[in-house]
Amino acid sequence: MALSVASQIDFDKSGGVVPAIAVDFANGRVLMVAYMNREAFEETVATGRACYFSRSRNRLWRKGEESGNFQVVREIRLDCDGDTILLAVEQRGDGAACAEGYESCFFRKLDGDAWRIADTRKVDPAKYGPGYGHKKSPS
Repeated sequence: MALSVASQIDFDKSGGVVPAIAVDFANGRVLMVAYMNREAFEETVATGRACYFSRSRNRLWRKGEESGNFQVVREIRLDCDGDTILLAVEQRGDGAACAEGYESCFFRKLDGDAWRIADTRKVDPAKYGPGYGHKKSPS
């Protein structure tokens, strides 16, 4: 990859990471928001699969490494400030981008004064084992 491509992203603005929004390539639905550092961005470009930086684990997170629900990157865009990346992806595996088993992490909708589940779960995340997702593994 040309050095100039990554250098146009302002990774320094927020401590070495930038938000990365993943949308469904076919319909534009927002699937998830994560973060990328320079290394994650460069791996994403090189492999064609989404790689993020996990702030909680402090390491690269290759989407689908635990579940098989990986993302094939079809298009990458950069916002006008150079500090947010948009990935248009094909969600593969069970079709769940969300660690809770939904197609989108945005499966809750405000209904009056309460959050309601607005989508159908695609897969029970228990399928992937007790340490899956954002929850800590049992001690």
